[in-house]
Amino acid sequence: MTTSHYIAGHWVEGQGSDCISVNDPALGQPFAELMAASVSQVDQAVAAARSALPAWKSTCASERAAFLRGFAEQLGQRREALVTLQMRNNGKPRHEAEIDLDDAIATFGYYAELAEQLPSKNCTVPLAAPGFTARTRLEPVGVVGLIVPWNFPLVTSAWKLAPALAAGCTVVLKPSEVTPLIEQAYGQIADALGLPAGVLNIVNGKAETGAALSNHNGLDKLSFTGSNSVGSQVMRSASAQCRPVTLELGGKSAIVVFDDCDVDQAVEWIVAGISWNAGQMCSATSRLLVQDGIADALLPRLQAALENLRVGNPLTEEVDMGPLTSQAQWLKVASYFATAREEGLQCLAGGHALDREGWFVSPTLYTDVPKDSRLWTEEIFGPVLCARRFASEEQAIAEANDSRFGLVATVCSADLERAERVADALDVGHVWINSVQAVFVETSWGGTKGSGIGRELGPWGLSAYQSVKHVTRCLG
Repeated sequence: MTTSHYIAGHWVEGQGSDCISVNDPALGQPFAELMAASVSQVDQAVAAARSALPAWKSTCASERAAFLRGFAEQLGQRREALVTLQMRNNGKPRHEAEIDLDDAIATFGYYAELAEQLPSKNCTVPLAAPGFTARTRLEPVGVVGLIVPWNFPLVTSAWKLAPALAAGCTVVLKPSEVTPLIEQAYGQIADALGLPAGVLNIVNGKAETGAALSNHNGLDKLSFTGSNSVGSQVMRSASAQCRPVTLELGGKSAIVVFDDCDVDQAVEWIVAGISWNAGQMCSATSRLLVQDGIADALLPRLQAALENLRVGNPLTEEVDMGPLTSQAQWLKVASYFATAREEGLQCLAGGHALDREGWFVSPTLYTDVPKDSRLWTEEIFGPVLCARRFASEEQAIAEANDSRFGLVATVCSADLERAERVADALDVGHVWINSVQAVFVETSWGGTKGSGIGRELGPWGLSAYQSVKHVTRCLG
């Protein structure tokens, strides 16, 4: 695993000072290691992308679409290896790892179609003033840096890589040091497809590598998904260069359950929103707002459902939830359990790490959590659900919106008119009504407030990598 960086069409050994240990979280043990890229190698990757840009942005849209379809096909051919790697390095149950792969495949297929539908570079603009003519060009923004997180590797990179390539950009991709292996598939596929050298570059590393990329003056845009603390650093570096950024950051999302819901169905939606990927989702609906009339019936069933989740090693057991992906995240979640005890929160389920090898914690439910509790206001990134009761629709909306985040929300109600009305009133980027968190590539992804800047997926994801130019000519 020493040749872990893909630069200018070649696999090269890392020359950085950091050794990256790749762990199996179900065992709490490393199974691979690689050397990080040096700052000089980041320079080389950006230079390769810059060199490849003129030819790549000049390719016809149908040619770029063919490469994107090739990525989709090649991902499918590597299915079992990639699913197994997701299970081993992320701790994802098999069904989650399979959905992740299908999501990545669908993303490349979708942007292949969108690339073919791109309008001509020259579109006439009608002008009210006589004596002038004008046209619009949609051009690639240029060389882009893509920094992706560890909770959904392969998927988040597909959400960025596919539209960037479709738009005609060249890229430098930095995977998370927690899950650096699975993105290697993109370099392998680029080789197999004959993607021109320098169009895709991959550099692995820790904070030093990420900083070298985000601060690099050779980039025209940066797209980052991750924590708010790192996102603010990325934004500072972008502001110093007046460079556009897309930031997909944290969340502390609400699920609102009205008293006309079917209790068992509501429990299913709630459990899915907090236990998927062991709660390691920026979109985890970790704040449960349950109406008074249904709370006494719902909470005991929710407690039982969480306690009955099968938690274990996805490679050796049939499980509903795997471990947390890293020891650092395990320690962080454990610290919130300690905070809950200090605050005297009422724990109906879980509230502790599991006594077994690996980085496992119990699915957890706290009730009647005060609005000023750290567990109610801060993103935990684990299977920790906090519940409060509400009396009216107005109260539910106010408490759901009372957050510095605004990524997603879920509304559960048999009254669809009310559900739609509440969805419209929530200050978030995406709302589900009576559903698990089904994410479709045709829709947008991104949030308001502290949850980030810009949108991914859908046509908005493509436009994020395009620049608009107008040409106006005097006819006199």
